[in-house]
Amino acid sequence: MEIATLIDHTNLKADSTEEDIQKLIKEAKEYGFWSVCINPCWVPLAARELSGTGVKVCTVIGFPLGAASTAVKSFETAQAIADGADEVDMVINIGALKSGLLDIVRADIEAVVRAAKGKALTKVIIETSLLSDAEKVTACQLAVEAGADFVKTSTGFSTGGATVADVKLMKKTVGDAAQVKASGGIHSKEDVMRMVAAGAARIGASAGVVIVSGEQKESDTAAY
Repeated sequence: MEIATLIDHTNLKADSTEEDIQKLIKEAKEYGFWSVCINPCWVPLAARELSGTGVKVCTVIGFPLGAASTAVKSFETAQAIADGADEVDMVINIGALKSGLLDIVRADIEAVVRAAKGKALTKVIIETSLLSDAEKVTACQLAVEAGADFVKTSTGFSTGGATVADVKLMKKTVGDAAQVKASGGIHSKEDVMRMVAAGAARIGASAGVVIVSGEQKESDTAAY
């Protein structure tokens, strides 16, 4: 297994500069990561720089709180795809889920899936650190019902990241109907292998270079 091809090489920090994003892009090309995962404002730059390389452009929607309106998430998705995004990772309406407003959560995801249909792959961030196990199962079920391609553990900006137990639970819930992305707090090859063994098909990490080469990079101290 080529670990690099499992990794969305990530920089979602608010203070990342153009130079930081160019560095991320260069590393993605050098090491053969699956994608770069960046904030939407950097998508046009990444799309230009990665054209023809095989490295995908991934961005985030409603990030990191998931509290934007459904209409805004839908528009943000369409704009990101127009700018060159190949994959979109959207954050669910966490408060609505915890309030039992499941129709709202489902419709929120459906709007993003609809905006991306046939144009970009969709991943649904459920923010596991804020949910009970029952809520995690419900969130995954709603994502599948809405037609998402992946469920994803975490933003990396909340109270915790991916755990083996959460990845196992999420994979058990979605079965073959969707895939699982583990993100947040993954810093080594060993971490990656544990997540893959638990059922993850994709890894979100800012420590991609360390994971594949062991070479320390300043960017690997990011929260994601």
